[in-house]
Amino acid sequence: MMFSLIIPVYNVEKYLKECLESVLCQTYEDWEAICINDGSTDGSATILEEYAAKDSRFKVISQSNGGLSVARNSGLEAASGDYVLFLDSDDYLEKDALRIIADNLSDEDILCFSGRRFFDESGEYEKADDLPKESFETGWEYYSKHALDKRNFAFVCVVLRCYRRAYLLENRLRFKPGIYHEDNMFTPLACYYAKKVKIIPDVLYDYRVRGSSIMTTRSLKHKEDILTIANSLAAFFVPQAGIEKTTVYKALTHHYQSVFIDKVSRKEERHLLSMVDWKLYKTVSRTKARHRVQYLALRISPSLFRLIAKI
Repeated sequence: MMFSLIIPVYNVEKYLKECLESVLCQTYEDWEAICINDGSTDGSATILEEYAAKDSRFKVISQSNGGLSVARNSGLEAASGDYVLFLDSDDYLEKDALRIIADNLSDEDILCFSGRRFFDESGEYEKADDLPKESFETGWEYYSKHALDKRNFAFVCVVLRCYRRAYLLENRLRFKPGIYHEDNMFTPLACYYAKKVKIIPDVLYDYRVRGSSIMTTRSLKHKEDILTIANSLAAFFVPQAGIEKTTVYKALTHHYQSVFIDKVSRKEERHLLSMVDWKLYKTVSRTKARHRVQYLALRISPSLFRLIAKI
């Protein structure tokens, strides 16, 4: 059983060696690391070349900067392993991660594990989420039960799962280029198409929270992309028959609401309101009376919505 670790790299020379060392030191040795140099302008490319020369299991792809989604997709195209894991280049794996995953895999499309966040500025680790040991016959059963769990390390994060590569290819599961929050788009679809899913409680992944990272800063682009994701996922799931939709509808309602919970300029507000597919939003907001009231309030005025949301 071989693992393909997909590692997008962009200007992370400060952290990259720690990431690559965590792969090199794995106690399970049947792996390849697909490192995508996504147009780095610092010393990241030199570090990648150093590790590729040290161990042939490190494979380097160099491309112009296209963003995280494009880099991950390039890695998927180049991967040849039985299973795929995504590793961000400023994070690292616990040394027994691949061994533990291999010992627990049978015929699952997805195997889920726990991780912990650590904060670069303080050097402190957050408590890892306690996950149950559990198996599901469908990925949608898994999503419906756990997608809204309160966690420190967000459910949607793709780095907390190992994926059977053939299943990703069969269902054409890729990351949408050019957006932030790409995991929010990918994960519900990955769960929808998955047949068997297993959860193990082991803490295998360490996620670095940097003060300057793209995910700790919110801009108009972030809000636009959340709406793009909400509209796209709603357009996919609303027509689907034969599945329980309560959980995904609640998640999508949260996406729509999160964009307007903070006040922005009137110009930006008008722009964001124009992006909402109101018919789809109305449909997904029907799971709770409170959500329906908030939908109606937002249609009248974002200020009214914010007032009601505080109640």
